[in-house]
Amino acid sequence: MNKILSASRWDVGQLAANSMKAAAAFWFVAAVAGQWMFAWYMVALYGGSAVLGNWAPWEKHGFNAADSVGSAAIVIHLLFAAVLTIGGPLQLIPQLRRHAPRLHRWNGRVFLTAAAISAIAGLFMVWMRGTVGSFLSHLAISLDAVLILLCGAMALRHALSRQFAPHRRWALRLFLVVNGVWFFRVGLMFWLIVNHGPAGFDPKTLQGPFIDVLSFAESLLPLVVLELYLRARDGGSTAERWAVTALLLVVTVAMCVGIFGATMGMWLPRIR
Repeated sequence: MNKILSASRWDVGQLAANSMKAAAAFWFVAAVAGQWMFAWYMVALYGGSAVLGNWAPWEKHGFNAADSVGSAAIVIHLLFAAVLTIGGPLQLIPQLRRHAPRLHRWNGRVFLTAAAISAIAGLFMVWMRGTVGSFLSHLAISLDAVLILLCGAMALRHALSRQFAPHRRWALRLFLVVNGVWFFRVGLMFWLIVNHGPAGFDPKTLQGPFIDVLSFAESLLPLVVLELYLRARDGGSTAERWAVTALLLVVTVAMCVGIFGATMGMWLPRIR
């Protein structure tokens, strides 16, 4: 009888672990699809317009040929954002890491370098050239940049010391904070769809309490969800794993709604 109960508990526990793993895979596939759509949009719009000599899309971000330093920061930030969005997910694919370790290492070096430079360029744009949004949203952007530099440094440190378990944890954190801009857009479109329009902010100035909250949530919320997942995966109870599974499913569905809204409302219309 005790053996039957023990086997039953093991089956439920294993089912919870497998379900959480499947929910995480579902999130990753949806996120990668949305990020590569975003990357396609950036390459098609900004790369295509630059090739044609049309700088109008760039000027909306503050590009000005007379301001060589500020314009260089904008170009670096936008181009590296495309590199990060395309190359980031490749670092998290276990099969690629196992079967193409050299590609994993070189792509990781490019990713770390691009992340650091993009973060510094973002800080320069916010505080030296000014961008839309409130002071709080600028603080949130700065926090994200600091987190990118911190997570990148820790991931590199553990990789160099060949401590691969903590390296992967920090690489996951880096992946999330690097995509803060993407999470912001997806979260914004989810909010617009749910509320049938702007709520809690001014769409012209992009200021308001919702934008301030979202600006911090774009990096902090994904990190919180990741930490809950890692704790549940590495030693959580069956109940904790079921709870994290449910959380991942809710987050993924919300993210898919935001991706659909961003694709149809922000990205595709601008590159048609």
